[in-house]
Amino acid sequence: MTTTFPPELISFLRASSRVAVLTGAGVSQESGLRTFRDAQVGIWAQYKPEDLATPEAFERNPRLVWDFYSTRREGAGGAEPNTGHFALVEMEKHFDQFTLITQNIDGLHQRVGSRSLVELHGNLRRIRCSRGCGVIDEWEELPEVVPACPHCGALLRPDVVWFGENLPEDGLNAAIQAANTCQAFFSVGTSGLVQPAASLAFWAKKRGAVLVEVNYEPTPLTEYVDYAFHGKSGDILPDLVRVLGDAK
Repeated sequence: MTTTFPPELISFLRASSRVAVLTGAGVSQESGLRTFRDAQVGIWAQYKPEDLATPEAFERNPRLVWDFYSTRREGAGGAEPNTGHFALVEMEKHFDQFTLITQNIDGLHQRVGSRSLVELHGNLRRIRCSRGCGVIDEWEELPEVVPACPHCGALLRPDVVWFGENLPEDGLNAAIQAANTCQAFFSVGTSGLVQPAASLAFWAKKRGAVLVEVNYEPTPLTEYVDYAFHGKSGDILPDLVRVLGDAK
């Protein structure tokens, strides 16, 4: 079923030059990827989040944490980007300033070629020094033992944000800047519960941006948005891109 968009929204987007989009787990779920908590199945079901996704957990049992994220990386590597991912690449071409902010760590936006991308929670394909000496690299291989930093000898860890950690300063600042300056802000496939990403939409609205929600079901953000479209982002976003293209 084709999505119907209010003419005034399409007219507004046609006249806009600055757009920001925040994506969450719902976009990745359409590619068959589980959320963090859903990923704790099988042998991982016996563990709590603090056993697998905190700095303390890594310090206590680095091999356990390494193996968990190796499993998640393999899952992400086997997933294919969906039509929502590709639609966002096309959407980027319609605006002079377009920022795609994602809470997902699977790298699917990167794989399809999104350029102005802010990965708030990191990326499973990267590893970095656990001591913070600045070493960041692509995680191409899956060694059986946790590798050591070539510079300081500390263990390397997944380049993702764990519970209790701050978001990367550069990424958070870029996301806030995009929210504060955009004319339209899209919240796509996200529950609107995880902070500080959940606040970006409210910062954008405070600055006068039009808020658009695309999500499978209503969220705590729904009552505050200007336009809400409930369904799969892989259906709705391609329809929006087609309408924008037809309007040119």
